[in-house]
Amino acid sequence: MADFLSKEHITANANFNRWLVPPAALTVHLSIGMAYGFSVFWKPLGNALMGEDGKPLATCAAGAANFSEKLAGTAKALFAIDCNWTQFDLGWMYTLFFVLLGCSAALWGGWLERAGPRKAGLVSTLCWCGGLLISAYGVYAHQLWLMWLGSGVIGGIGLGLGYISPVSTLIKWFPDRRGMATGMAIMGFGGGAMIGSPLATKLMAYFAEDGSVGVWQTFVVLAMIYSVFMLCGSLGYRVPPTGWKPANWTPPATQNNTMIATRHVHLNKAHKTPQFWLLWIVLCMNVSAGIGIIGAAAPMLQETFGGALINQAGIGFADIKKDEAMTAAAAAVGAGFVGLISLFNIFGRIGWASSSDKLGRKRTYFIFFTLGAILYCSATYLAGLKSLALFVASFCVIASMYGGGFATIPAYLADMFGTQFVGAIHGRLLTAWSTAGILGPVVVNYMHDTRLEAGVAFDQIYAPIFMVLACMLVIGFIANLLVRPVADHYFMTDLELETERQVAHEKSMQNGALKSTNGNNQQQHPLLVKLAWAAVLIPISYGVWSTVQKAWALFS
Repeated sequence: MADFLSKEHITANANFNRWLVPPAALTVHLSIGMAYGFSVFWKPLGNALMGEDGKPLATCAAGAANFSEKLAGTAKALFAIDCNWTQFDLGWMYTLFFVLLGCSAALWGGWLERAGPRKAGLVSTLCWCGGLLISAYGVYAHQLWLMWLGSGVIGGIGLGLGYISPVSTLIKWFPDRRGMATGMAIMGFGGGAMIGSPLATKLMAYFAEDGSVGVWQTFVVLAMIYSVFMLCGSLGYRVPPTGWKPANWTPPATQNNTMIATRHVHLNKAHKTPQFWLLWIVLCMNVSAGIGIIGAAAPMLQETFGGALINQAGIGFADIKKDEAMTAAAAAVGAGFVGLISLFNIFGRIGWASSSDKLGRKRTYFIFFTLGAILYCSATYLAGLKSLALFVASFCVIASMYGGGFATIPAYLADMFGTQFVGAIHGRLLTAWSTAGILGPVVVNYMHDTRLEAGVAFDQIYAPIFMVLACMLVIGFIANLLVRPVADHYFMTDLELETERQVAHEKSMQNGALKSTNGNNQQQHPLLVKLAWAAVLIPISYGVWSTVQKAWALFS
């Protein structure tokens, strides 16, 4: 078994087609990407316990009037079996997902580089799917702490390992298209909820019965489905031998592009460079400016446009709240908006990352920060003018650049630090994501609630929020501007590099025995490549169709 999982065992031979690796990565990312869609469970779980009168029992935090009382209610909810959970209680699991994702990627990124993507992928499978099973028992026994432990902590570790497991491998298989390769995989993480959320909704409806909301059964089924997909993806990983390159491809001349390194920085030195921390700020600001407003997309649209969303111009959101029918109609439009920006987030990952291969990573981030700041400033005026179409279009572009930032950063790191430890360095940089996951939502939600309590009209709440987010992008712009090539003394010597490759059990090309293949040769696993891509494109198509149906409410 140890040999089967070893890096030597998964080093590709001459007949391997590199286009088999992206679908393997996508199956893993599409599975763990369901973390984004866990909010579909909040409402059912909030009504899990019913009284004798057929109505949901009170929540553990019933009567809480302030934040400290809510925390006390959550502490009670961890072990109580006689009260329901609130969204506040359950939402901490979502926070744990992304905090643990960044921490686990940072802690075990170095091990992953040496152990190889197959072993890391299998550990990710055990953690993510095992966490779902523990959460299923937590729901069944009504123990919130088991859900936090199962999906939040153990599943969060699986997220981190699964997220970075294919990064280094794909960059080494596609040195000619680094951005496109990482964009394809990371697109899957953004698309996981697009597939998983409608599937989970249908499963809950199927399993729902008297005394049950169908959540624990849904967790079990999802764990089984994701186990199969993630096992296939993990076992499908292959690494190229040292010295491999695509046929007819010549590495770019460094004298013409000093922003692409041909040598390698050791993991233990990467965080000592100014480039690492500048890119940390770049990612943190790009994510902070996007995640906060995307998380509030539906209420933002409803509060800003009010009756204009349902052909009732002149009616504000305060009036809509008084009518159940209008509230439901506006909520449907808000859900459509969420679906639309989700699509742009997903396809922005592959689109912007692929474009960065031509534009360059630094120039691509300049576009993100410049265009994003302009769009946020414009949104302030578009909201005042009640220009719904332009407002929606602005946030669709912002969402695409939010996703594009995630997908482009691994290629940026490979350009700066080389490819030997790029997966591990990427893992450490993901602590910027964990930070942004707290910073962005806290800023947006705090400013929103403060202005609401001050009596500001609903349609005027978001203008200063947009300006603060634009300032975050300006900070990112400055950090990106300061990025320069890494100084020579940070790079490993040839002897140090060879030692690291031996420790990582990497195979080298010997006497040219292993031929360079570009994956276009139709004689190399043509049927297997088609089946592999069909296995990921079919569920992606299902997710896109489901999302488009929801987004149609925005136009109907």
